[in-house]
Amino acid sequence: MSIEMVSIFSSLNKSFKRLLIFLPLIIGLLLNPISANALYPSDPSSVDGLKGNLHGQDLQNTEYVKYDLSGQDLGETNLQGAYMSVTTAANASFKGANMDSLIAYATRFDNADLSNAILTNSDLLKSYFDGANIDGTDFTDSNLDLSQRKALCARATGTNPKTGVDTLDSLECTGLKGYMPPTPKG
Repeated sequence: MSIEMVSIFSSLNKSFKRLLIFLPLIIGLLLNPISANALYPSDPSSVDGLKGNLHGQDLQNTEYVKYDLSGQDLGETNLQGAYMSVTTAANASFKGANMDSLIAYATRFDNADLSNAILTNSDLLKSYFDGANIDGTDFTDSNLDLSQRKALCARATGTNPKTGVDTLDSLECTGLKGYMPPTPKG
């Protein structure tokens, strides 16, 4: 047998072995496709799903990609493990919401009501909270951009009624370089 023929058989053997490795995965995906369960603005059914009252709903592990939640009442909702990406939540209410382990990348929470919300263990990078009410919000172990952390520290007040953690402490404001605590009003 020639060297070329041995090389072709060797190559075919490797390709066949790779196919056998991925065959169960391919069959599994064909039988049970992965559901994204995401709400995209181009999906009309997802828009219809948000027209009702969302207050107190269980929205755990839902996804909001390039979505406009402006003005929505999401107070007391369970958004634990939810994912928001390039989403607008301006003037929305998240009052008392459980947002533990939320991933909110590049999300705008401008003038949102986050009072008494639980945002522990959340990834909030590239998100903005301009004018947001954070009285009693628990940010313990959350990742925030330094500029946003400093801005939130400047107006951090209250204690979360469920976790018992002060907003100022949850943001770790005393450890920030260049941070000056607000002077008490006398």
